[in-house]
Amino acid sequence: EVQLQASGGGLVQAGGSLRLSCAASGFIFDHYCIGWFRQAPGKEREGVSCISSTDGYTYYADSVKGRFTISSDKNTVYLQMNSLKPEDTAVYYCAADIERLCSLGHIKNGGGMDYWGKGTQVTVSS
Repeated sequence: EVQLQASGGGLVQAGGSLRLSCAASGFIFDHYCIGWFRQAPGKEREGVSCISSTDGYTYYADSVKGRFTISSDKNTVYLQMNSLKPEDTAVYYCAADIERLCSLGHIKNGGGMDYWGKGTQVTVSS
């Protein structure tokens, strides 16, 4: 069974940092795309970042570029979030395509992301 568990969310003041974790299990962790998405009330789901195995391809949305860093270690993918802004407030979800490396389509519309975690709440106060 493929499982994704996002954790690490919380309440932080603007300018602070959080590190989200996505613990993955149920598939061989050598050929995949894992991405982070977020959704705030009344807003569209937004692809934040993704990372591929093998080629190390990473993507960052313009809104987080330079502030967020995605990385992987064994069966866990992390999203280090620095210089947080109130507009970063959202539920953050990790998602996975366990058969393909990342492409722009994965992060733009979630295509191929067949597995989703339940998400973790990030709240940034001003």
